[in-house]
Amino acid sequence: MPEPLGRRTFVTGAAAAALVGGTMGNAEAADLVGGNLPDFHQALKDELNFPMAWGTSPVRDFRAWRRAARRVVEEHLLVDRQDGTPYAPEYGERSRADGYTRETVTVSLTRYARVRGSLLTPHGPGPFPAVLLLHDHGAKFDIGREKLVRPWYDDTRLASAQAWADKYFSGRFLGDELARRGHVVLCLDAPGWGDRGPVTYDQQQALASNFYNLGSSLAGLMAREDARAAGFLAGLDRVDARRVAAVGFSMGAYRAWQTAALSDRVAAAVSVCWMTGLKEMMVPGNNTLRGQSSYYMLHPGLARHLDIPDVASIAAPRPMLFFNGGLDPLFPADGVRVAYDKLRAVWRSRHAEERLHLKTWPDLGHVFVDRMQDEVFTWLDAVL
Repeated sequence: MPEPLGRRTFVTGAAAAALVGGTMGNAEAADLVGGNLPDFHQALKDELNFPMAWGTSPVRDFRAWRRAARRVVEEHLLVDRQDGTPYAPEYGERSRADGYTRETVTVSLTRYARVRGSLLTPHGPGPFPAVLLLHDHGAKFDIGREKLVRPWYDDTRLASAQAWADKYFSGRFLGDELARRGHVVLCLDAPGWGDRGPVTYDQQQALASNFYNLGSSLAGLMAREDARAAGFLAGLDRVDARRVAAVGFSMGAYRAWQTAALSDRVAAAVSVCWMTGLKEMMVPGNNTLRGQSSYYMLHPGLARHLDIPDVASIAAPRPMLFFNGGLDPLFPADGVRVAYDKLRAVWRSRHAEERLHLKTWPDLGHVFVDRMQDEVFTWLDAVL
């Protein structure tokens, strides 16, 4: 008969060390302080066998599996589909740049709020291939879309955005680079960033909790909005609806593969620095265990059905690119390797392994620098 659960079972961190009066060894105390995990976390992980994963699921027809797996994901978003909500776009500030035109656009992605974004259109007759560009988290909330599209309308945000681009993107604004290369680009603020915030780092958990208390989900809202944004972009007259990609870095990478899994309007996806196995991520010391930022990428209960790469695999066999940095402290090599193996197995089962581009950059960390970007640009030209 198992031992009854005592008080210490549920206590983690420094409080646990104080409660047990120094009886823990140093290694155990360090694990708890760094991990914020219950003592029985390994037992919880052992119970996760991802029964809906392709190859494990009893559903053997791949198209039927995709429908079933997508339905499971959507049930855990806690936010209804918003297909009946009119986008009702309103266009604002407009400016010509080198080879493309910039304008702001405000749309209704859900029935709850209007969202403003940046829309870049190459000069010429079109229709053009397009990119839904999804910004990162970075615990920096004063700018959202401005992290990826140069803010021509606000000098204060430009200074902040340029510093961010210098830190992560070799000084480039990825959206402007894509527009110069012939892509229509749409980039919108996620909830809490830029015009929709800014929240502070310490407010995230309370914000997510309030969504849950209202029967909704912060992560689910972002997922629904991104899928709707893909539909809006694909529906523009200037866009070739068959050639729309989702592209993102860090949290934006998570958003990119998630959008490809949830929306058939996405023909290809690029995800830079956000892919891992769930069990390999849930280890002491991983950044995810701090909470706060994790709530933007948390769908409660979904792990009982699907692993992280299983969700991304719903997009198979469409072209997908995943990059990770070998020195990235947020996504250790073992988690990336597990995820890549799972992804590769799914695309191989569809005889489409050539459409899946997996790469680890051994000398890079959590960045999306110019040489990575150049490889992405070449790949997009080939698959769109």
